[in-house]
Amino acid sequence: MQENFSLKAYNTFGVEAKTKYFAEVATTEELKEAINFSSSQSPKIPILFLGGGSNILFTKDFDGLAIKLNLKGISEEITGENEVLVTAKAGENWHSFVMYCLDKNYGGLENLSLIPGNVGTSPMQNIGAYGTEIKDIFVDCKVLDIENLELKTFNLEQCRFGYRDSIFKQEGKGKYVILEVTFRLTTKDHHIKTEYGAIKSELESLSIQEPTIQDISKAVVNIRQSKLPDPKEIGNAGSFFKNPTIPLAQFEELKEKFENIQGYPNGSFVKVPAGWLIEQSGWKGKQIGNVASHKLQALVIINATGNATGKEIFDFSTEIINSVKEKYGIELEREVNII
Repeated sequence: MQENFSLKAYNTFGVEAKTKYFAEVATTEELKEAINFSSSQSPKIPILFLGGGSNILFTKDFDGLAIKLNLKGISEEITGENEVLVTAKAGENWHSFVMYCLDKNYGGLENLSLIPGNVGTSPMQNIGAYGTEIKDIFVDCKVLDIENLELKTFNLEQCRFGYRDSIFKQEGKGKYVILEVTFRLTTKDHHIKTEYGAIKSELESLSIQEPTIQDISKAVVNIRQSKLPDPKEIGNAGSFFKNPTIPLAQFEELKEKFENIQGYPNGSFVKVPAGWLIEQSGWKGKQIGNVASHKLQALVIINATGNATGKEIFDFSTEIINSVKEKYGIELEREVNII
């Protein structure tokens, strides 16, 4: 247990923030010990669980116990002619886990390549990219109930996945910590998804006509690397905002005023790309002080100088929200967790 500990190296924005107490845990028993420590303080202190630090913005110091989850391990069970269940502990790096599965020719995760963060945080916001979401291959996750330290298992239905959403961001927020996640993957006859984003054109540029799951992963990695900055080189948390969903009637009204507005219909609603809205509002590549919107992807806010505070980044995001709302009447929602 360390005191007055810097979290600068534990968040991909690279902003300075301190936590009153800090502990790194590698087993469930160590995790329980750390939780018991927080309960033994008078008054009881709040807990913050840290994964890869890729979906968090510190706007101030944390007056509690930050627990870095370093639970590691991967296991698998062949359950059918074309099915394998793969379980990964919460502390496993997400992209490394995807590569592990691809090396074994297990299909289902390839479109989710190079997403930052750890396995344990993947169900929390139902991470997704290029036509695949966690819910598509999710079986269940084992969690620890923070209140009574009991182990529980949540299946697909109980997780109540939505767009970048789950029970762990709603009524289960702050009640559970995810210990491991199990996915149902294919061992052959893989379902290849090429119809989303720029995957088809990237495969063409690679002269690939009949792609494997490994080819899909390579295409996704190439696309992401060409559009998104590496957090190791410049502080960011990937996509900062969710893509808003608006009623079809509202979209039709906007289309009369903005003919080139982009949207993806889904029943009586339309999903509008947040990046497009931000770019059309004049923010792409724009910098204010230490903070900027990335020059290649307006959806990504960056710590441009490396010296930005969390509050500067938060205030910059607020200006973007106000600007888009003023122009389009659409209020963007932050995808990143604000502390």
